[in-house]
Amino acid sequence: MKLLSFSLVVILSACDSAPVTIEPPANSPTNSSPKPKNIILLVGDGMGPAHIKAYRMFKDNPETAEEEKLVFDDYLVGSLSTNSYDSKENVTDSAASATAYATGKRTVNGALSIDKNGNHYKTVLEQAKNIGLSTGLVATSEIVHATPAAFASHQIDREQKNNIADQYFDNQKDGSPMVDVMLGGGLNYFVRKDRNLLSEFIQAGYTVVDSKKELLKADSEKLIGLFAKEGLPKMWDRDSHTPSLAEMTQVAIEQLSKNPKGFFLVVEGSQIDWAAHENDIVGVISEMADFEAAMKTAVDFAKADGNTLVVATADHETGGLSIGSRWTGEDRYHWDVEVIRSFKYTPAKITTEAQRSGNLVAEFHKATSLKLNEAEKQLLRESNLKSWDKTRRLVSEVISKRSYTGWTTYGHTGVDVFLYALGPGSESFRGHLDNTIVGQNIFKLLEQKQLSLAE
Repeated sequence: MKLLSFSLVVILSACDSAPVTIEPPANSPTNSSPKPKNIILLVGDGMGPAHIKAYRMFKDNPETAEEEKLVFDDYLVGSLSTNSYDSKENVTDSAASATAYATGKRTVNGALSIDKNGNHYKTVLEQAKNIGLSTGLVATSEIVHATPAAFASHQIDREQKNNIADQYFDNQKDGSPMVDVMLGGGLNYFVRKDRNLLSEFIQAGYTVVDSKKELLKADSEKLIGLFAKEGLPKMWDRDSHTPSLAEMTQVAIEQLSKNPKGFFLVVEGSQIDWAAHENDIVGVISEMADFEAAMKTAVDFAKADGNTLVVATADHETGGLSIGSRWTGEDRYHWDVEVIRSFKYTPAKITTEAQRSGNLVAEFHKATSLKLNEAEKQLLRESNLKSWDKTRRLVSEVISKRSYTGWTTYGHTGVDVFLYALGPGSESFRGHLDNTIVGQNIFKLLEQKQLSLAE
């Protein structure tokens, strides 16, 4: 499909408004730099270097001598520091990191495009809308979750999801909401006792869909798709009614590209992070596959269009993942990817099915060809099935030990994350950068776009 104007594609992953000045890199966009028509930003939430390596090993064909590449690999241009510069927490959360990408500025953990005193930061999505571009948010979490929310709302507390949903409608440009296309989960925040936002969006000219079938048939430049009450099921756990991240990305691009002036789109692979928080390596691989497919969708479009910038990264690393672990005390350097390959779906679905049937061991064996030993069976039998979270973590622990997968935390870590880019303007994202530079560079590209539209 050929776009007639400007769109940006960026793949992302999450900062304190401390008085720290980050000098722009020497390759910062200039008036003579190539100017993208469209920008797509993709964020793999929680996706650290080890997550990418684990997925590459999972996807590799063992019959070939060489390790097969991922879609990401040819577009690796640098890395990002993810420090939050929060006086109390120097490891970022998703809200602070997304604020860095959305505004080019820092804030405290938990805050969305706002400083600790309540002052709003303009976002790149708002600027894109102000100069006439179409805008979109796509995520596998609730669409009001921290990363997408940082681009279209201003909140001191990321957990105020009802308020975020309200702002998606109430924050308008020329009588229309700032975001043209929103696809993901989070129905609970749009249809509430105190307000039915979907009705208001419909009255404002939006088409609303709630299934994969309806999404793929949709033909509307104003589109909302909410496919779950909260976050979507993980890719390996989804039924035929739930779209993939790639399918949502494809539809968003198709609708947004109808604007001859171009578009700005944010795509988040939200649940790489969620799985890593639970130390669930099967869930991580499931969501990495979902995210890579979305990346391919963006890359294919950018290559065909020739005027689209794609940027992909992560907001932070989650879990302290290590490929290889001496869980059992064995003096052996090894990671058993075949254990992960044996699973048809993730510990989340195993746990849900076990709560229905009352038999965790049987449900585990339905999901995989892996055979539990007696000690593992006894461990699962003793699980309190009433606690969904504890049971899922127990299942994940069994898998981690069998596969020699290591973890250091159930939270975030402060490691650098990879940065990928292609298309016009991609040269300004090369090297090791502070995460605020991503937002600053996008603002500069939008400023140049505004000048070209005025000519």
